[in-house]
Amino acid sequence: MAVHPLAGASVPESMRINVPRLISDYYTLAPDPSQADQLVAFGTSGHRGCAFKASFNEPHILAITQAVCEYRASKGIDGPLFVGMDPHALSEPALRTVLEVLAAAGADCRFQQGFGYTPTPVISHAILTYNRGRVSGLADGLVITPSHNPPEDGGIKYNPPHGGPAGTDVTGWIEKRANALLETPGAVPRIPLARALRQGLCREHDFIRPYVLDLENAIDMQAIRNSGISIGVDPLGGAGLPFWEPIAEHYGLDITVVSTVVDPAFMFMSLDKDGKIRMDCSSAHAMAKLIAMKDSFSIAFANDPDADRHGIVTAGHGLMNPNHYISVAIDYLLAHRPGWPVAAQVGKTLVTSSMVDRVVAAHGRGVREVPVGFKWFVDDLLAGTCCFGGEESAGASFLRRNGEVWTTDKDGILLNLLAAEITAVTGKDPGDIYKELESRHGSPIYERLQAPAGMAQKKLLSSLSPEQVTSSELAGEPILAKITHAPGNGAAIGGLKVVTKNGWFAARPSGTEDMYKIYVESFLGRDHLERIKTEAQDMVDGVLTGV
Repeated sequence: MAVHPLAGASVPESMRINVPRLISDYYTLAPDPSQADQLVAFGTSGHRGCAFKASFNEPHILAITQAVCEYRASKGIDGPLFVGMDPHALSEPALRTVLEVLAAAGADCRFQQGFGYTPTPVISHAILTYNRGRVSGLADGLVITPSHNPPEDGGIKYNPPHGGPAGTDVTGWIEKRANALLETPGAVPRIPLARALRQGLCREHDFIRPYVLDLENAIDMQAIRNSGISIGVDPLGGAGLPFWEPIAEHYGLDITVVSTVVDPAFMFMSLDKDGKIRMDCSSAHAMAKLIAMKDSFSIAFANDPDADRHGIVTAGHGLMNPNHYISVAIDYLLAHRPGWPVAAQVGKTLVTSSMVDRVVAAHGRGVREVPVGFKWFVDDLLAGTCCFGGEESAGASFLRRNGEVWTTDKDGILLNLLAAEITAVTGKDPGDIYKELESRHGSPIYERLQAPAGMAQKKLLSSLSPEQVTSSELAGEPILAKITHAPGNGAAIGGLKVVTKNGWFAARPSGTEDMYKIYVESFLGRDHLERIKTEAQDMVDGVLTGV
């Protein structure tokens, strides 16, 4: 995809979304159940859509929330249900709809004090903290967020008592029931929010303090404080904003929050690669403003709106490639967490850089490769059989310092603070540490290509098979594996990965947007990478010609 001429530039006023109209459409437009693109559809991160397109409207949220209530009842889940939201324009009305349905169902629902924002990882942390040592009365959660998606989008996802994203068995049940409910408008019971609050059916909760106080059990906060390093933070107008001042105050850290603006239109952003407003903290274009400030701090970082992703900016290297930072993080943690189980593996998604495999092997540990989606790390993080779970899209979490579970969802705040710990303890720029890893393990070049794809095209791509790769070579190297099921757990990857000794590609439809993605990596240089890209694109084009 070519870089848009306005990529990295400030958002022009002409791109401001009409927030009042968006919210009005949330309440007044109803989905047509006969239209597939207006149904409830859970991807890798819940249901996402847009009120303008009748794909994220109050009927969707009524149906999804009621389906969650019925699922909870069927499984005997009757503890508190923690509800979080991010600052997207549709999150606020959706929260109110959710609370009205939960109140009618008699759920013990809890939301941030003052209708504040709550990051995805904080909901996971709250669930796990509450459930520790319990066998009944377990908590679960809902998070209202479309993550880094454009301002007009909305999203909602369910986290069961294990604290992480719901698996496909759960989301499939919720999706099917929700779509059945869409067929009968008005069938979902609800209690007006004012009455629900007055009667104590929904309760305010402090999510901030417990999370902040617990951070020292996962991060060496004392080392950061003692080093005196200066830290810059850009929450990108997201749910992580109210956490940074308490973190700085409690632990005595030198933290500067470079922007405290919260705007549902996200007009303060820099435009992404394709010229859209997208709060992607792994994009150098979207992160242009913080990158320009890199020399002002020892280390700087940002999060996306629900703070489950991280973006690390160093003085010497600017924005770190997520694959590079994850490699550095894993290398550091395996050497500085003596309390971790010695047999614990490192989890990675199949489109994450093979540099991870080489780093982990050097530490004498194994890699557990799973499909795209953080839900595949949940059980292993809970059990401690994986000490780290990470993906190329700048999402990761890891165990507490004593080897117990921290979160089972991506935690961008945690990974940001780890960058500060690495800087404080090693005295090095994390970008320089990655260069040291390259000197030992090779220098991979990694790229992700993407292009628009409709629902039919995405379905075709998700069913790619090894038989569709007739060649025995990829870019001049013998093909070692044609993967449609992840080596780590045998689950279908929803696409195809082709592997050689020094390179690979993976093709799969996006789980969150109307596009497909091709991931490519080579340890043999640019020319080799270009050959892989060409051969991979030719294969995908051949599949899509039938649509």
